[in-house]
Amino acid sequence: MTTLYELDDDRTRLDIDVVWEHLSTDAYWNRWRSREDVELQFRGAWRVIGTYAVGSNELVGFARAVSDGVSDAYLADVYVAPAHRGRGAGGRMVEAMVEEGLGARFRWFLSTRDGHELYARYGFAAPDERVMERPGRFERP
Repeated sequence: MTTLYELDDDRTRLDIDVVWEHLSTDAYWNRWRSREDVELQFRGAWRVIGTYAVGSNELVGFARAVSDGVSDAYLADVYVAPAHRGRGAGGRMVEAMVEEGLGARFRWFLSTRDGHELYARYGFAAPDERVMERPGRFERP
């Protein structure tokens, strides 16, 4: 099988212009964020993963995680460009983030309204009675 994508967690390789373009126009979540917010979130992330098309070096997907580095982590901004969806890039990013390296031992959280089948393959499930949430107070469009 031919490898279509290369994953890299070198945050200096991640093109923040491309990240901003996708998150500000195509992603349904958190569109209230400014470009400065997105830059701060990616700079401060515990880990970021970029997915690049082999042969062109085009950034076609990315994900970030926030963590205490010991036991808990939050998976955020998992994104694959529309032309590359359904080819395994999203699953490979989630797998790398939650199953490989230090993150493999963490308790992971995420918030999503789609992709439940994908995330379930990596152990994500509906929260139990111990999980509580305090919603953010951000202005929503």
